[in-house]
Formats: sequence, C-alpha cells, structure tokens
Amino acid sequence: MNTSVFKAPQEGLRLRHWVAALAVLLPAWWWAYTHLTDFADALVALIGLTRQTALGEAVHFFFYDTPKVLLLLTGVVFVMGIVQTFFAPERTRALLAGHRAGIGNVLAAVLGIVTPFCSCSAVPLFIGILSAGVPLGVTFSFLISAPMVNEVALIMLLGLFGWKVAALYLGLGLAVAIVAGVVIGRLGMEHHLEDWVQAVAQGAGAVDSATGSLSWPQRLQAGAVHVKEIVGKVWPYVIAGIAAGAGIHGYVPEDFMASIMGRSAWWSVPVAVMLGVPMYTNAAGIIPIVQALLGKGAALGTVLAFMMSVIALSAPEMIILRKVLKPPLIATFAAVVATGILLVGYVFNLVL
Repeated sequence: MNTSVFKAPQEGLRLRHWVAALAVLLPAWWWAYTHLTDFADALVALIGLTRQTALGEAVHFFFYDTPKVLLLLTGVVFVMGIVQTFFAPERTRALLAGHRAGIGNVLAAVLGIVTPFCSCSAVPLFIGILSAGVPLGVTFSFLISAPMVNEVALIMLLGLFGWKVAALYLGLGLAVAIVAGVVIGRLGMEHHLEDWVQAVAQGAGAVDSATGSLSWPQRLQAGAVHVKEIVGKVWPYVIAGIAAGAGIHGYVPEDFMASIMGRSAWWSVPVAVMLGVPMYTNAAGIIPIVQALLGKGAALGTVLAFMMSVIALSAPEMIILRKVLKPPLIATFAAVVATGILLVGYVFNLVL
C-alpha cells in the first residue's frame, strides 16, 4: 500500500515534467523544420555566396539537408521508441510479414510511396522500423519505395507523357521495391546488420511482457533512450553523407550526361545508373535535370533509370547505411536494386 501511495504522485510529477518539455520542444521542432529554407538562405548570404554559383548551391544544399535529416532522425526515432513499448516485435512481424509471402513487403512499399522522403531522409525511418523488430526484407521494401516512387515524379510523368507512362513508372517502381525486399528477406542476411542494430532490435522485446503496465513517463523515457542510442551513433555518418551529396549536387554535368544517355547503345542504361549513383538529391530536386536531359534528346527509359539510381542508390545514402549495415548487406541491397532499375530502364526504352 505504501508503495502505491507514493508511486502515483511521483509518476504524476514526472508526467507533468514531460508534458512541459514536449510543449516547448515540439513547437520548436516544427518551427525549425518549416524554416529550413530560410535558415539555409541566411547562412549562404552570411558567407557571401549566391545560389547562382555551383559552390553556393552546394553549400545551400548542405545547410538545408543536414538539419532536415537530423530533425527527421530525432523525431522518427523518438516516436518509434514510444511505439515499440506498445507493440511487441513478434506481433509487428506477424502484422507485416504474416504467413502470406510478400504481404508485408507490399504494405511497406505502399507506405513508402505516401511518405515524402528522399533516400537519406528515409534512412531514419528505416532504422526506426528495423529497431522495432520488423523483418529485414520488409524494411528494405520501404527504404527502396520511399525515394524511388515519388508523388512529384509521378505527377511530372503524368503531365508530360500521360497516365500510361505514369502508371508504368508506378507499377515498375513498386515491383522493384517489393521484389527486392522479398529477395533480401529470403537471403537471411540479418547477421549482416551492425551489432548495435541487432542489439537494439533484440532489446525491443524486453518490454513485451510489461507493455500494458508501463506508465507514460516510462514510455516517453524509452523514446528518449532510443534517440540517445541510435542518433548518437548515426549522426556523423549523416553529416558525412550529406556533405558528399552537397558537393556533387552543385556540379551536375548535364551536357555530358545527355550526350551519353541520348545514344541507343545497349550500355546507355547501365552507364546512366553508374552516373547517378555518386549523386544525391530527391525526386523533386532531380526533375529539372530530368527535364533538361529529355530536352537534349536523352531516351526516357535511360533518364528514368538515372533518376531512380540518384534517389535510391545514392552514395551519400550508402555512407549513412554503412553505420547500420555491414558491407555484404549493402552490396546485396545495391545489386538487387540496380538490377530492378536496369529492368525499368530497358522496359521503358522498349515500350516507348
């Protein structure tokens, strides 16, 4: 009796502290996230650069994307830390994977379509889902579809080429995400996750038997611990990846790439994919380049393969994923997705 008498006021006090903290932090998070462009513009102007230069555009890209990805990473990981106190990893696996092959991959791929993330922005949610115990292959279906099948690119294709081309892009992009996730899941490569990720995923089950008895302060504390464990390990890789992408983003050789992609040789598609891998932007950011390439005579399928490789296989994304995945799993992921992208490119060039 004495324990319960003193526990309730203590829990109530802790909850009020959390409510007060969140009342300040959540609006601050939202304000910062919605003013990233202003922040980047101000810093570029302060340095004395202009976005009309390659260097200025690269610096602006870095100042914009670094806080964006770190804010997303912190917010998503915090929420996932709370969510996993309600749902046991075993039940989550059953929901997404189930007994019907591929259902979890389909759900994850569809979820990826409706989330407006580029590849590096999708990585935080990928880490959060993975650490909550969702199967590896299902999680990869999300990671692939989130940047690859983008609503902006879909609308662009719809306006430029009609609904048939847009539908073909949507269907092939979904197919790549689902099939690639299924293949990676069947390979059983969970042991190629970094040790700390495996530990986090396994530790997610520690609260399974007590999820119903946890108080809200305990759940919020679990979210904070999740942020400390994951963000504390990943943030240097995030900054390094975005820095690499920003440097390349400011110096895109459109004329050279158009001359390569405009050829009808069979190797134009794989060359376009290889050219896209070192670059980094999201689907909205790559659209001006896509339009420029098409205007200079590049083949549609080759350009789409280039676009997909930029947003789904970017080098900065691989740098960030290296903190989470061991090299064999990164290589497998890249190989499976690249094969799917090549197929998309060849199909488009053949059909159109």
